[in-house]
Amino acid sequence: MRICFIATLVVGAAWAAPNTATVVRADPRTGRLVRRVVVPSKVVAARSVPSRPAAAPARVAKQPLKGNLNEIVNQAAQSNNLDPLLVHSVIQVESNYNPYAISHRGAEGMMQLMPSTARRLGVRNSFDARENIEGGVRYLKYLKERFQDDRLALAAYNAGEGAVDRYRWIPPYAETQQYVYKVGKKLGELRREAAQQPAQKPVAGPVPAVAAPAPAYRAVESRVDSEGKLHLRTR
Repeated sequence: MRICFIATLVVGAAWAAPNTATVVRADPRTGRLVRRVVVPSKVVAARSVPSRPAAAPARVAKQPLKGNLNEIVNQAAQSNNLDPLLVHSVIQVESNYNPYAISHRGAEGMMQLMPSTARRLGVRNSFDARENIEGGVRYLKYLKERFQDDRLALAAYNAGEGAVDRYRWIPPYAETQQYVYKVGKKLGELRREAAQQPAQKPVAGPVPAVAAPAPAYRAVESRVDSEGKLHLRTR
């Protein structure tokens, strides 16, 4: 009977308070069974440790350069009325001709276009050398027309148009000042090298063949002797 009573108490306590535990123990002084309701400590759910994100797929799909690099630069420069040597100087300083270069600020490709600038210029893939160069040359032309000074155009290319507007000159940033100096120095070197190369005169068309003068022939006299033999002599 006592066992049934204890079981009833335990089951009832469990239904009454599902978040509590009932313990029945004998009192050491009186020997009576004493029921105690024990509230378990708060259960703290274990925090799920976020797994490390999976490595992002490579964004740059390296592909061979389509076309000759000099041809790409010359075509882009000619279309925008720029000196191709200036374009080469910018590429040299920006990326050293690495079509997959990414700066710590996120600039991409040979001419280091920021993603926002690339979108503005309609460049879909900054890691495509032709697209990158054509977009960079268009931007450089825009800056030259806007600031009417090569130095300010280069400063804006590096530091942004707003910085040049704010200071109305090359911004007092060490990086930008060094950038303008390096591009200008490289441009001077390329122009001196070009001036030292022998000038090649373009051929307008195929060289016409000159007819050789006709040989001069002397008049020939003929006679027949008494024996019927033919004799020939020149005058």
